[in-house]
Amino acid sequence: MVCNGATVLSRRTLLTGLTALAGITQRAAAETPFALREIAPGIHVHLPKPALVAAANQGDIANLGLIVGDAACAVVDTGGSIAVGEKFHQAIAVITSKPVRYVINTHTHPDHLFGNAAFQGAGTEFVGHHNLPRALASRQEHYLVSFRQQLGESLMANFRFVPPTVLVQDEMILDLGNRRIVLRAWPAAHTDCDLTVFDEATKTLFTGDLVFREHVPVVDATLLGWLQVMDGLSAIKANLMIPGHGAPDETWPDGLLAQRAYFESLASDLRKDIQEGVGMSEAIETAAASERGNWQLFDEYNGRNASEAFKELEWE
Repeated sequence: MVCNGATVLSRRTLLTGLTALAGITQRAAAETPFALREIAPGIHVHLPKPALVAAANQGDIANLGLIVGDAACAVVDTGGSIAVGEKFHQAIAVITSKPVRYVINTHTHPDHLFGNAAFQGAGTEFVGHHNLPRALASRQEHYLVSFRQQLGESLMANFRFVPPTVLVQDEMILDLGNRRIVLRAWPAAHTDCDLTVFDEATKTLFTGDLVFREHVPVVDATLLGWLQVMDGLSAIKANLMIPGHGAPDETWPDGLLAQRAYFESLASDLRKDIQEGVGMSEAIETAAASERGNWQLFDEYNGRNASEAFKELEWE
């Protein structure tokens, strides 16, 4: 009886300690200054380190952007929780008093748009790919379950989906006051609702997750389609590229080389295995293994990428 009691006490103590630790990490994240860096005139970016979504980072894992015109501002993505969105909004207010006229969501993934609710009101329009409403509707229940598990109930307590109010069919130009930004809707690639943002004044290209740097790319739609879209992306005459994750690039389109090398390695290895009759479960264990040292979070995502790509490539 003493041993059983000690075990119960130990488990209770452990659970209490873990709960307290989660609270401490959330408070620490809330108190961390939200860094916005001006990397070109009127272009400000938030560049968190590549990471998995967790309570400790409040879902702050994706690059976010702010474009300031003479009359108004546009936000590019809002982060992985309302808490992140609120900190982003507060940081913007320190930089400029101009209204946020547009919130642009580059695609459907929660780490890029779960902060939308922090920007509702005052005439702000939410802009997305024409496929974004359908993509959100089909996945919202899965996203809610997943992010409640990863972030915890407290960070998700006041969450609400904010769908786009303006849809981009092909290309759209927004004017922020002597500052035009060009939005382009792409065919299926990373997702089936990828949108890029190009600032004409500084020739800065926000790619969303059509480009990853440091963080291994994540295939959620089509590997072959993504390779084709990358050809179109590389034709854009940009001086500066802001990826969805990782460091900005000033050598565009060279900033695509590492991602292309990863995809080509993945496709080559899988095609070889398919041709030789290797099953999917075995193939995904070794696909693109030569790329492991080039990417962060490789082991967390490469298997998923290989699985998705295998199903696509076996029908070539």
